[in-house]
Amino acid sequence: MKNMRKNLLYGAIRVAIFGAAFGVVAQQQNTSASDLKSVQVTETKKVTKAVKEDEKIEHIVVTGSRLKRDSFSVTTPLVTLNRDAITESGLGSLSEILVDGIPALNAAISNTTSQSSVSTTGLSSISLRDLGSDRTLTLIDGRRVVSNSYSGNVVSLSTIPSGMVDRVEVISGGASATYGADAVAGVVNIITETGKEGVSLKARTGESFEGGVREFSLDLDYGTYFAEDKGYALLTTSWEREFGMTFFDRKRAQVEDAHRYDDELMCNQMLTVDGFQCMKDISQSDWASKNDGIPGGVFLENSRNDTQFWYDGQTLRDDWRGNEERFGINSNQYVMLKIPNDKFSIAGKIEYDLSDDLKAYGQVQLSINNAFNNKSPENESESDDVPIFDPITGDPAGDVEPGYIPIDNPFVPQAIIDSEPYRDRIYWDRRFNEVGNISTDNTRTTIRSWAGLQGTVFDGEWDWDMSVGYGKFHQEQIRLNELNVVNVNQALQAEKLADGTIQCKDAAAREAGCVPLNLFGEGSITPEMANWIRTNPTLNTYIEQVNFLAYMTGELFELPAGHVSAVFGGEYRKDTQEIKTSRDMQVGGITWNVVPQFKGDMSVFEAFAEFDVPLLKNKPFAKSLSLETSLRLANYDIDAIGTVASYKIGFLWQPIDNYFVRANFARAQRAPTITELMSPPRGDFDSFSDICDSVTATSTDPGHDMCRLDPNIAALLAADPDFEFEDESSSKYSPNTGNPELREETADTFTFGITMTPVEGLSLAVDYIDISVIDAISEISNSRILDECYNSSTPFGNDNAFCQEITRNEDGQITKVLQRQFNLDELRYKGIDVALEYNYDLSDLGELTFKADHNHIIESSETFLGNDGLVTDDNAGYGMSKDKLSASLRWKYESWRVRWRTKYLGKFTASLSDEREYEEMLADNAERCASQELDSGCIENPEPLEFNDYGSYIRHDLSVSYNTELDGGYDLKVYGGINNLFDNLGPFYPSGRGNFYSGYGGGKGRFGYVGVELKF
Repeated sequence: MKNMRKNLLYGAIRVAIFGAAFGVVAQQQNTSASDLKSVQVTETKKVTKAVKEDEKIEHIVVTGSRLKRDSFSVTTPLVTLNRDAITESGLGSLSEILVDGIPALNAAISNTTSQSSVSTTGLSSISLRDLGSDRTLTLIDGRRVVSNSYSGNVVSLSTIPSGMVDRVEVISGGASATYGADAVAGVVNIITETGKEGVSLKARTGESFEGGVREFSLDLDYGTYFAEDKGYALLTTSWEREFGMTFFDRKRAQVEDAHRYDDELMCNQMLTVDGFQCMKDISQSDWASKNDGIPGGVFLENSRNDTQFWYDGQTLRDDWRGNEERFGINSNQYVMLKIPNDKFSIAGKIEYDLSDDLKAYGQVQLSINNAFNNKSPENESESDDVPIFDPITGDPAGDVEPGYIPIDNPFVPQAIIDSEPYRDRIYWDRRFNEVGNISTDNTRTTIRSWAGLQGTVFDGEWDWDMSVGYGKFHQEQIRLNELNVVNVNQALQAEKLADGTIQCKDAAAREAGCVPLNLFGEGSITPEMANWIRTNPTLNTYIEQVNFLAYMTGELFELPAGHVSAVFGGEYRKDTQEIKTSRDMQVGGITWNVVPQFKGDMSVFEAFAEFDVPLLKNKPFAKSLSLETSLRLANYDIDAIGTVASYKIGFLWQPIDNYFVRANFARAQRAPTITELMSPPRGDFDSFSDICDSVTATSTDPGHDMCRLDPNIAALLAADPDFEFEDESSSKYSPNTGNPELREETADTFTFGITMTPVEGLSLAVDYIDISVIDAISEISNSRILDECYNSSTPFGNDNAFCQEITRNEDGQITKVLQRQFNLDELRYKGIDVALEYNYDLSDLGELTFKADHNHIIESSETFLGNDGLVTDDNAGYGMSKDKLSASLRWKYESWRVRWRTKYLGKFTASLSDEREYEEMLADNAERCASQELDSGCIENPEPLEFNDYGSYIRHDLSVSYNTELDGGYDLKVYGGINNLFDNLGPFYPSGRGNFYSGYGGGKGRFGYVGVELKF
């Protein structure tokens, strides 16, 4: 088996030398701008057939297939990011490195986007073609691994030991026929190191020049051969700390902004202490956007109360009405711009030649991640209701809210009583600082392991591989300092006895330990009161995966153009998931989300086959022509799915030297996850606007006619004809629930590409990608649910299914929008990838390498069936750029490496819905102008909509490294650099955290780093 390893290494070296000599980088794949090496091969399924030095290049295995072939013969775009590029990026997060270097990848979950998430805070996952992490299959050494989230099949790259990563290979297009479900958009294969010998110690640190975003990491590796080179072992460990970034680290984050476009004045407006004003008439210093959740409390905040009170510390004041933006609090100060994160991992792999034809191998990885998100103290008001459930059956038991403070509450100040509150109700809003800041402490422990045997049969002509894998994931989430709303309600119902004692009115509550609650003034909540209303819910997620895989690969027979290669195999996989929560999370009545306990599992048996058929060789206009096809049958134990088939057919045609044409069609599947199928309703809060905001008896905004039919809003209008409804909160309760009737998604992928090397050293590749996902599993957005209820041809009421998902309280405020999983009609992606590489020998001055990788999105749409038929939203260019480019120029001279890298993002529009609303306003204004009436309200020159259309963005990075040999056999590498050299933060972006766009770095700014690596 030692000879097999040496021959494999020799064959791989010959592949690399051949590729460098003939400059065929772009012939094989889309090459990234960040040292994306073209001719990299996956060693996860090593070929054991020996080759002699004078034979042709050995056929090995590349990501996207288990077929043996040389690494040039691939029919789908393949891109590789090597270890040097990972190190020289200056970044610690593997997901950030990949997103930064490969334009087709986007961050699905990251520390700058998961601040408000229930379960994903601290995860880092990626999405290929923006089709979601559930449709991007992430592998380690070509193997499926256990998920890191109950929300879906999400592999967090932060759980993969960074010191063990050798390179990352990404293929575009459906690959379910090779790897099974979820490979809809493509595959990201994390390939670990092998063959490394000796000790390697690496340290890296970096920080933004503006402060914050500090990082520090340590890596220690040791690899060795043993037992007369029959065995090989590698042990690697790493620790990394990301210190995060706060509101106070960036001045832009402290800018208060609440923007809207006025449809009468046709101007952009910002909220000020005097209300909304046109931006042209004010400066940024006039902007104000505050919250009424102040620590001392606001009281009688209702349009029917002329006198409204608030506490300035311990001083009661009566001038709150109309002054929220003057006296309120900027609640954004509690939002982390980037969540701090600690990561520790240790991993080992071993290989041992049992004989010349049999090898055993195994690998174990342990990762422990901790993400701590320190948030705001709970901000609550009298009408913030939450659901409660029967503790025995789990059935919904209604809602509970803190409730109004009774006028006879002993703590009520006399001045408030004397103001004669409306209905003797004391409306209130308060931030519960005395209870403590809400914090989410996530600890994730991931174990991934596999072991197997590799060997040969039929006189070494066929190779086989049998393995078993086991993975286990545990997430412990502790949420500190939430409120028990039931206890708050009981504590507000207080009475004063004759002896002056204040107690809770309810005897059962007193028996349970109820402490009367005083909300009036900062510091008025005593520790005993805080203990009564505080709750610290916990959520534990357990996920396990067992996997058995076996296959054989070899050559069936020979045709005139070459040998027909084949793979035959089978796979069994079982995923088990269990959610355990504390009792308060099960019965509800708390200010955090309700997540009921549930357990589910899913099993699948699969059989697969792959064939590579050479059709022509050395013929006129057919230097070579080969056909590749594969089929996988998968049988699920879910009745709604059953047996599904995935298949692929592709060709690679070389008409003349240095020119290739490739095409591939694939049918891919994605089965619904356990959560999507089986989860009971579980709580979540989403940010969205109420379409009924600003509705009056005569308002004409879209949907307002239907809004006036809502019973709660209708009652408010009936009581006060001058009433104007105001949406009080952008964050609303929107629980998610599973759907047992879900079917599998089906995706058809077509790729077509041309690659060429017209001159020595220059390579060019152009690929077209078309992905259509039918029956896509997704949720209809909250905004779309509201639109379909209030602004469609189907009348508001019980016959409108969308209206049944919306719940409002007596004040008209949305208290719940239920989001269900559905098989929507279609997701569609169309795009073009262009890759360019040029290598130039400077002779005695070294070597220059220029690389560029460009991704252009033609279409990125979602289609579903609404009340008025099929509705399609094409999101290409909305929320993200249609065009992304990474380019680099690298100079290599002796022991020096200097690289200049540029990242380009094209223009984009922030919000499709805002654009549509603005266009409707323009149309209405045009209609008013066309009427030619003097009092029509026509605005001759409407302002363009601000903060929606953004131009292009360019960022420049510089890195330098130097290698040297030290006495005693030590190798030293010192490196450093500056990312975002010119500190381009991008334009003001109110929709993003801290007014930054995450695609521009989320406010990270100019970032410097240094590192050192010592080998011996």
